[in-house]
Amino acid sequence: MAKILRINTRTREYRFEELGQYAGLGGRALTSRVVATEVPASCHPLSAANKLVIAGGILAGSTAANSGRSSVGAKSPLTGGIKESNVGGQFAHKLPRLGLLAVILEDKPEAGAGFCNILVKQDSVEFQDCADIVGMDNYAAHELVKAKFGEKVVTAMIGPAGEQCLSAATIQFSDPEGRPSRSAGRGGMGAVMGSKKVKAVILDPDAKGAVAMADPEAFKVARKRWVDILMGHPVTSQGLPTYGTAILVNIINEAGALPTKNFRTGRFDGASKISGETMTETIKARKGQYKHGCHTGCVIQCSQVYNDKNGDYLTTGFEYETIWGFGANLLVDDLDDIAMMDRICDEKGMDTIELANTMAMAMEAGVVQWGDGKGVIELLKKVGSSDPLGRILGNGTAFTAQAFGVDRVPVVKKQALPAYDPRVVKGVGVTYSTTPMGADHTAGYAVCQNVLKVGGDVPSHGKAGQVEVSKNLQIATAAVDSLGLCLFVAFAVLDTADALSVVADMVTAATGKATSVDDIVNMGVNCLKDELAFNKAAGFTDKDDQLPDFFKNEPLPPHNLTWDFTAEEMQAAKV
Repeated sequence: MAKILRINTRTREYRFEELGQYAGLGGRALTSRVVATEVPASCHPLSAANKLVIAGGILAGSTAANSGRSSVGAKSPLTGGIKESNVGGQFAHKLPRLGLLAVILEDKPEAGAGFCNILVKQDSVEFQDCADIVGMDNYAAHELVKAKFGEKVVTAMIGPAGEQCLSAATIQFSDPEGRPSRSAGRGGMGAVMGSKKVKAVILDPDAKGAVAMADPEAFKVARKRWVDILMGHPVTSQGLPTYGTAILVNIINEAGALPTKNFRTGRFDGASKISGETMTETIKARKGQYKHGCHTGCVIQCSQVYNDKNGDYLTTGFEYETIWGFGANLLVDDLDDIAMMDRICDEKGMDTIELANTMAMAMEAGVVQWGDGKGVIELLKKVGSSDPLGRILGNGTAFTAQAFGVDRVPVVKKQALPAYDPRVVKGVGVTYSTTPMGADHTAGYAVCQNVLKVGGDVPSHGKAGQVEVSKNLQIATAAVDSLGLCLFVAFAVLDTADALSVVADMVTAATGKATSVDDIVNMGVNCLKDELAFNKAAGFTDKDDQLPDFFKNEPLPPHNLTWDFTAEEMQAAKV
């Protein structure tokens, strides 16, 4: 059975331990249970009392399609509450081959201590000097790591933003091609890792241990049906593979819900220039790759490889949220400029959603002009440097707004809003308000029912049904994250009658423990209960479950709708 590896970053002691009280958990359910059980809710997120947990899901290491997601958990430096940041890459596939389900980084070194790399082997851990890569951007640093450990090395690495413990810092996970391109982006997990003076966690590239299924034949049958489900749905077999998540740019713009110029209107005149269709045409013309998986075993292939005008690699994982945030949100319509912004965020180790909204705060303050893509690029380069402005920007939207006296601040629990205006897509507005994670569309993606009409039809402009759909999706998402599945499997699951029972069959066959659909749902419920209890102990109240006032007071063109839920109404969305 897989174990947990605990590493004390101060004493450099470690131990491999049985799952014990955490048996039966994985992914987000595991990270949130560890944080809720072992981290004082009142602690400073950068203190020795906080813990950073990196875990694969229950199906990690199996051959189930799209089961390679990792969960990263801690108390968030950005929100002050509990956090799970979900990420692709190879980590969750390699970890079980070392006999591990999770790695927990504990304590923190004394002041003045240097950074180290942690090499995790089958039965041991090595702490290695990393002075040669401290301060470097992620791609260059990762090349040096590959030169030492081989092209197939699997890593979780922080960039300069994480080294400086900035609240918008990510942890960058290596992708199937060995690039540090997959971001555990939201909530400042990179800052927690930086506080523990760990530059990279490196998984032994020579580890090749097989992950045994309890019932291989039953698993094979369930796995085949699972692939058929994913490949039989138009979103997961056609839309996402062809246009990536950026397929949503034109769809959400047409719905009047594409936040433009810091949430002032729901349509962007330049949407067609930054759409998924334009992105795919550009990728094809430049010999890039428009179908790409963020981890081994992905059959949806919604990622891509985007080349510059010279045909040279620029970025990968060029997502809708990033294109919206640095595009419509800032009135930038140059896809190459936006791609460069994405690359810089990966290099410095910064959350693109948070930094895009942060750039809007800089524009509100007149630091850079609306639509000035080149100016944004120069500002992003300052993060992780010695420039004090970079320190301000790297701490995110709310911090930057306060520094520059901006009062139009699109955050919930100090985390910036993603790419759907909640006045028009009200179900996702409920999610923004009530998820323990701070504003996060992935926590309960009601865009499915509100706009895409997947898994039902809940009209997006009215209040009816929004609280219920958000609550149900938050439970389902917590379960999906705990299994280690990609969130995008939800499109097919919501429209396929036997999908959840097939997932339960895979879990049963993989673990040998009889698992029902109700068991999976309860896993999501219990995960949310852990998270809500932690946040309550950390001082959050019902008043924190609400959007900023400007969403209530300003009708959003073209539909001229406002946010019309109270904080009291939001409580029904909680488990």
